[in-house]
Amino acid sequence: MKYLLWLLKAAIFFTLFAFALNNQHTTTVHFFFGTQWQAPLVLVVLAAFVGGLIAGVLVMVPRWWKQRSAAQQHQPATAQEAAAANTTPPDPLPPTIHGL
Repeated sequence: MKYLLWLLKAAIFFTLFAFALNNQHTTTVHFFFGTQWQAPLVLVVLAAFVGGLIAGVLVMVPRWWKQRSAAQQHQPATAQEAAAANTTPPDPLPPTIHGL
């Protein structure tokens, strides 16, 4: 399984490498107010990918903070419950039959 995973990673790498080699032509990206950027297509695609990653992380940060604070507020309550569970007395012994 380990070798199959490495083979899959190598196939993905060589596919992306071949894509980069085949798309070295210069392309122009037009921004607002007449500005433009000329770069190889591979760099434009890579920049769009990185921009999407950054935007996704920035959108998720408030939710991560909210869940982290909720987990920290919940943690002391579970620690107190665990301490209370350890201090409960054990169940009494079952009744024995006397006189035998």
